[in-house]
Amino acid sequence: MERRTVLKAGLAVLAAPAIAQGSRPLRFVPHANLAVLDPVASSAYVTRNHGFLVWDTLYGLDGEYRAQPQMVAGHSVEEGGLRWIFTLREGLRFHDGEPVRGVDCVASIRRWAARDAMGGRVAALAEEIAALDDRRFAIRLKRPFAMLPDAFAKPGSIACFVMPERIAASDPHRPFGQAEVIGSGPFRFRADEFVPGARVVYERFAGYVPRTDGEASFTAGPKRALIDRVEWRIIPDPATAASALRTGEVDWWERTTADLHPMLARERELVVAIPDALGFIATFRPNHLHPPFDNAKLRRALLPAVNQADFGAAVAGADPRFWRTGVGVFAPGTPLATDAGLEAMRFDLDRARRLVAESGYRGEPVVVLAATDVPAIGAMSEVGADMLRKAGLTVDYQTMDWGSVVRRLNSREPPDRGGWNAYFSPWAGLDHINPAGHLVLRGNGRAGFIGWPDSPRIEALREAWFEAPTPEEQKRLAAEIQRQAMQDVPYIPLGQYFLPMAHRRSVRGAAQPGGIPIFWGVAIG
Repeated sequence: MERRTVLKAGLAVLAAPAIAQGSRPLRFVPHANLAVLDPVASSAYVTRNHGFLVWDTLYGLDGEYRAQPQMVAGHSVEEGGLRWIFTLREGLRFHDGEPVRGVDCVASIRRWAARDAMGGRVAALAEEIAALDDRRFAIRLKRPFAMLPDAFAKPGSIACFVMPERIAASDPHRPFGQAEVIGSGPFRFRADEFVPGARVVYERFAGYVPRTDGEASFTAGPKRALIDRVEWRIIPDPATAASALRTGEVDWWERTTADLHPMLARERELVVAIPDALGFIATFRPNHLHPPFDNAKLRRALLPAVNQADFGAAVAGADPRFWRTGVGVFAPGTPLATDAGLEAMRFDLDRARRLVAESGYRGEPVVVLAATDVPAIGAMSEVGADMLRKAGLTVDYQTMDWGSVVRRLNSREPPDRGGWNAYFSPWAGLDHINPAGHLVLRGNGRAGFIGWPDSPRIEALREAWFEAPTPEEQKRLAAEIQRQAMQDVPYIPLGQYFLPMAHRRSVRGAAQPGGIPIFWGVAIG
């Protein structure tokens, strides 16, 4: 769909009358169009955010980043840590009215594990995952793994959402459609009101049973829906979104843009805040399957071409309070952040040009996929394409909407047959705090995440990190992982940035911890 078509559709939805549901709907502007509805088949954050409305998880993560029981009442551990037995809470139901059973959890874990970095660790250690009865399932491990609840609580892409067995049994690499969006969470997806590229509607699921203990914190605790209806309005033009927020046509905008948030902050009826201290990490992801980025020398040659300040300023504005340089593979401000190996990224464009010439690169076109409807991605893509050209590469810059980028990235075909060579995208800092769930740091080749880098050394260091007996040893191994990443270059970190969210003061409880908009506990009035 062309940009002007999407914009007209978004404006038409804004003009449509709200449907009464007992309380006024919450009108939310997500950062991107929801092009894929399956939160396992896609790592797109907009799909993950949709996932947390519709599905629940076995464990949640609290505000201190600790795993807490969510759908499970609890677990027991037997046989010296080799056998875990999980018991579901009573009364859990899917949105089609069917009870949540042990077999549903087993199928959901298996589907998630086929796509997620930490899920892959669980699958590698699991000797058996089996349902014991309707409310219990068990996992037998080859060796103890104390982080099992942390794996199930992991909220970053890709989260372990619990789906009906018949849906979870589908191919995790092929997104399912509207009819399969059968959730287990506090809000129900309204397929009959879904307008692709314009509107997504959710309504409170009356059959959802929140936890009765503890306090709601991040993705853990009681998920109490206080509003009957949530409407996502897809508005790709930032100025239109800002205007709609100012006039009260929408209530909450997930991410402002650098040029607009100062103006919004001056509005008395609006709240503008940075919702997440970990921000986002901008990344350059090359496709390792095809020339020219199957050549490690060329990938390494690009490291000194990166000026992280250029990316920060382009995405978040000239004020350096909203971006950070000196960023490696682990998010700044977290325990594993290190400068080990970052001397390879010392900015020196002349050196980068020389290394590119010495790498064996012969001027092949580099197909860069660039999303124009997500401002942050568009900005970093423009800067990144210019960087590649200045380093001596021939760039075939192909623009499209983010949904089209996401769909095309799954192709392993050569670029001249519908594939791709590179793309730029942000990752939540939460996803880059350690090697466990760090998808773009994996080196497991064709079994891994799109881009498919093959690095046995990174994989061996990752395994050692899991087995490390002390935090100090984990830090040492993290430094080694970063040094190896500067050699194998599965991706290039381009800096950290922060974009505020904005909402009307009438919205109470708006929060985006870890970059995830949370809709339970939110009220209007």
